[in-house]
Amino acid sequence: MEKAWLKRYPENVPETIDPDHYSSLVEMFEQSVHKFADQPAFMNMGSTMTFRKLEERSRAFAAYLQNDLKLKKGDRVALMMPNVLQYPIALFGILRAGMIAVNVNPLYTPRELEHQLNDSGAKAIVIVSNFAYTLEKVVDRTSIKHVILTSLGQMLPKVKGKIVDFVVKYVKGMVPKYNLPGALSFRKALYRGRRQQYVKPFIAGDDIAFLQYTGGTTGVAKGAVLTHRNMIANVLQAKAAYGTILHAGRETVVTALPLYHVFALTINCLLFLEMGGSNLMITNPRDIPNFVKELQKYSFTAITGVNTLFNALVNNEDFKELDFSKLHLSVGGGMAVQRVVAEKWNKITKCYLLEGYGLTECSPLVAAYPYDLNEYNGSIGLPMPSTDVRIIDDEGHVLGFDQTGELQVRGPQVMDGYWQREEATKEVISQDGWLSTGDIVRFDEEGFMYVVDRKKDMILVSGFNVFPNEIEEVVSMHAKVLEVAAIGQPSESSGEVVKIYVVKNDSSLTKDELIAHCREHLTGYKMPKIIEFREELPKSNVGKILRRELRDENMANLSKKTA
Repeated sequence: MEKAWLKRYPENVPETIDPDHYSSLVEMFEQSVHKFADQPAFMNMGSTMTFRKLEERSRAFAAYLQNDLKLKKGDRVALMMPNVLQYPIALFGILRAGMIAVNVNPLYTPRELEHQLNDSGAKAIVIVSNFAYTLEKVVDRTSIKHVILTSLGQMLPKVKGKIVDFVVKYVKGMVPKYNLPGALSFRKALYRGRRQQYVKPFIAGDDIAFLQYTGGTTGVAKGAVLTHRNMIANVLQAKAAYGTILHAGRETVVTALPLYHVFALTINCLLFLEMGGSNLMITNPRDIPNFVKELQKYSFTAITGVNTLFNALVNNEDFKELDFSKLHLSVGGGMAVQRVVAEKWNKITKCYLLEGYGLTECSPLVAAYPYDLNEYNGSIGLPMPSTDVRIIDDEGHVLGFDQTGELQVRGPQVMDGYWQREEATKEVISQDGWLSTGDIVRFDEEGFMYVVDRKKDMILVSGFNVFPNEIEEVVSMHAKVLEVAAIGQPSESSGEVVKIYVVKNDSSLTKDELIAHCREHLTGYKMPKIIEFREELPKSNVGKILRRELRDENMANLSKKTA
């Protein structure tokens, strides 16, 4: 099974990659900023930062961490900000100082933030003022000794930056009051760092680069230990899969997913940095009208996102009028790409939407859809170079083609383990290096992988497995449906029944219409028995629909009714 996928990948895609091609991410960074010095590296809110400026500013930040804060190699530094120019400066400064970056979701609650800061043992945090009030509530109960504070407009040209910050704080009211005595301005940190000596530490491939926390959907959030070698391996795997249609120094990738998310971190930030590409960073991708206005200004060549983002774009009339003549790479990940969305995307942009599959524990890319196949087959593609995959049943037996089981992965991108959680690591990584993903998949005879669903999301109806992805795929085919999520609801007669939550694309949509539509495509036990219309569905910070929240809410409501 591990070799079958090679039959369908383009001939110039290598079977293996060398994860030791660079000694560390720092070496990769240094080569890129030297080679592409005067080309744009990151763009945000109309401001551009070249690779040369990125090198100078990240070196200054590394010097500041080493000298003013007296932090040492291996110390953890948290980053809590959306897509702004400060993020890559701080990130590469942390890595260049030999320290470990701890990415933090800015939308965390105080409880979630306190857990992650304490679990990681972070000594410093770089945070945007919009979220400082959350930090204020917990900082005294964490290991944080240094707070570096910035604002959305701080790295923009002076006048524009002041206008952005004024609007954000006083017009939109997006900066709640906070009190963080002793916090230092990010701009001042760079000013001090420029006058100090940066000492490059020895950094090996096995040194930790990131503590990348899982979403905690199966319990407490855990930090996946991702080494420099893990990340380099995944960058080179992605380059092998997509690199032949990308041109060094000539790409502009739309970065709507936040860079603190591992998908955007590896693909947008690191891969395009290695190739000398420009990142067009979108700070608030949920504001689709302004997002589209920003896209009108640039001739972009690549874009990544999740299904909900692509769905929102293809349903925006102004988006349809953009110039897509230079676009040659569109990649969806994070959740299943629905056929109806992929087909609309291709019709509008004339570019195929390629689905990728990965997970935090794999840095994250595991599989990618071949760029030379001009069709959508519903798969997540083929395993990356230097990646072994297999599926097993509940007893651990290895299964074959067209059988359904849990996916296991082995390769240089697989994490070292969970931070300070030996038992949790043993539960998911076997002694011979196989990572159990928790995803239910099948392979066809050509080696294409199809995600059937997550183990935890499976609905059991009268002993039959029902996978929410299939239900959602069918419901989303209805022209009047914008978004849908399927969950299982307890039932005395069948164990569980299918319940769907639907956001309308047309207010005239009725439950009877949906039931008639589903009856055409689904067998009896898969039919939704309960339909609830919503104005919106709960989503993660990257736009992934949160079935877990819907399940929890539904169970709470059922408990109230029976109480």
